[in-house]
Amino acid sequence: MTDLTGAVWRKSTRSGDNGGDCVEVATNLPAIVAVRDSKDRGGAVLIFSTAAWRTFVEEASATELSGSALR
Repeated sequence: MTDLTGAVWRKSTRSGDNGGDCVEVATNLPAIVAVRDSKDRGGAVLIFSTAAWRTFVEEASATELSGSALR
């Protein structure tokens, strides 16, 4: 199991004021990015390599800019 003791969690700047329904991301851990549900902070955490997370963010940003929906 990955040690998340030092994780510094932050909400997306895009989460807005939607009652807390969003994800939190910890990007300060060596070689990984952790993602969790902000409503269930003690629940499951998804772990990504920094390269995989970077690709996800780049693709999501490109999709948003082009106006295409994720499928």
